[in-house]
Amino acid sequence: MIRLCLVDDQALIRSGIRALLGTFAGIEVVAEAADGEAAVAAVIESRPDVLLLDVRMPKMSGVEVVAALAARGALPPTLLLTTFEDDAALVAGVRAGARGFLLKGVTPETLVEAITTVAAGRSYLFAPLAMTMPAQPSDAEWQRATYETPDPLTARERDVLKLMTSGISNAQIASALHLNEGTVRNHVSNIFSKLGVNDRTRAVLIAIQKRLV
Repeated sequence: MIRLCLVDDQALIRSGIRALLGTFAGIEVVAEAADGEAAVAAVIESRPDVLLLDVRMPKMSGVEVVAALAARGALPPTLLLTTFEDDAALVAGVRAGARGFLLKGVTPETLVEAITTVAAGRSYLFAPLAMTMPAQPSDAEWQRATYETPDPLTARERDVLKLMTSGISNAQIASALHLNEGTVRNHVSNIFSKLGVNDRTRAVLIAIQKRLV
């Protein structure tokens, strides 16, 4: 049985998710909270196997809750849940320690798959991320790549990737590393190729997951 803590500031959404999960065997909602501060207290008290956590909440955001629990050594495998296609929240949440990210529009089956995946110690990152791509996470090429071993990066590529995680532009990376911008673009292209991705957000996510930076 997977013991789950459910956190969302809207009571209707919490009750809906709780009822939905009740139709699936093997998952039990053992605690709930309606804001970030209450979420931290609920997790510390209930010690759930998985935390299902809204990104945008009163008092503390989902990302801030993840960071606070991680700082206390009390962060369970965590899925961030949001209605927004927010690349910045995804990257910040994974960097803080979350194991998954879902949009609230996913199917019940996808939600349960994500819960069981993170409960087993793996990552589950799924969102359209501002580009057209297949809706099913099993078809998402970038997600499959996160479970494979990327081709080794050179020391300079690691330097560039580390700066990419901070969200700065190629021109700013070039200035920081005393390179010309064309050289940085070549490094970024090589990084994409080696990691099996085609945009910066996915590259950053894999870098964080694989501890490449």
